[in-house]
Amino acid sequence: MYKKQMTFQRIVCFALLIASALVFVYSLGIMTDLYDALYSTIRNPKNLDRTTVTGSRIYYDMQDFNKTFTNMSIVLILVTLTLFITNTHARRKYYIGNIITTALSAVYNIGFSVWSISQIMTYKAQFLQINFEELKEHAEGMNTLYTESTMWFDISFAVFGVLLLITVLLVVNLILKEILMKEEKRLIGSRKDVRA
Repeated sequence: MYKKQMTFQRIVCFALLIASALVFVYSLGIMTDLYDALYSTIRNPKNLDRTTVTGSRIYYDMQDFNKTFTNMSIVLILVTLTLFITNTHARRKYYIGNIITTALSAVYNIGFSVWSISQIMTYKAQFLQINFEELKEHAEGMNTLYTESTMWFDISFAVFGVLLLITVLLVVNLILKEILMKEEKRLIGSRKDVRA
């Protein structure tokens, strides 16, 4: 049982690192379509109401969020790396450091996911307020991207769904590890009693 559990914990830790990197890549790409479609619609960045497309200011409104989102994605990777620094992926017996890093990772992942999805859905609603007829006319005249797709917003459910699923598996691994460690202590204690 220990061998399977050790393999499981290694897979979970590496999967979490990959999921963290995926969130970071997503943070870099979320503004791609908005830039291509909306950047040229704002006549004067100092006055976001001067635009050829009603509602296109979302591109500028999302800038602060995107900067914070990217920074928090980097922190996500660093928090995940603490699992490797404390050998959580390879340790046969967990110590207090392993429990703390697992708990820290779980809490950060859940908090970050809830915050990100709520923010992204707020900006999705704002995106849907764009006057798409004006945007289509602008895109044809300026030869820029025209899109009504909310794909970059909607994909957040898949990206954070993967992160949260692996986080649940990380917590399940910790619980399983604790059960196995208690069982091992019980068996060692019963052997000592037999020898006495």
